[in-house]
Amino acid sequence: MSMAGNSFFSPEDVTVLRGALDKWCLEKRIDIKSTEAQFAATAAISLFQSGYDTSEKLVAALREHRGL
Repeated sequence: MSMAGNSFFSPEDVTVLRGALDKWCLEKRIDIKSTEAQFAATAAISLFQSGYDTSEKLVAALREHRGL
């Protein structure tokens, strides 16, 4: 998977990102296909690129992210 800025994600990275997003959506009772989940996915990618590289770290950061 490639993103803007020439960042590439391995299948394992995508699994970590999806796992964190799934857990966050479940906690918030948000449909994974919703606009809010799309914003959270964008935030999760940015957080992942900033060093939050495990599902646990990502979920914790998403919980505290302003605007979500």
